[in-house]
Amino acid sequence: VQLQASGGGLAQAGGSLRLSCAASGRTFSNNVMGWFRQAPGKEREFVAAISKDGASTSYAASLKGRFTIARDSAKSTVSLHLNDLKPEDTAVYYCAARSPSITVLSRSWSQYAYRGQGTQVTVSS
Repeated sequence: VQLQASGGGLAQAGGSLRLSCAASGRTFSNNVMGWFRQAPGKEREFVAAISKDGASTSYAASLKGRFTIARDSAKSTVSLHLNDLKPEDTAVYYCAARSPSITVLSRSWSQYAYRGQGTQVTVSS
């Protein structure tokens, strides 16, 4: 399974971006999905996660209210809407999937079995 994040780019502070995560090789409609980010010189951190059916979500406390995770099972994609962007949101954003049998919305990168390549988000002030 390969996961690929896309949709990153350059945005101004206060702006918005929509990131998308798509899979190749198999569907991940039965997987908990998560987004993480890593800023230069910092450790990778949890951003958001969503359950298999999309009914449950989890967010990093500092990001809740500005970021929204959603999934479109028909299209086998997971999106992350970034609103009211701040320069400190500048990072590489990664999507990841847990194994199909797991339902917990983990905040730990190491607990996601499938990890995609990231997309760069740069926010200018």
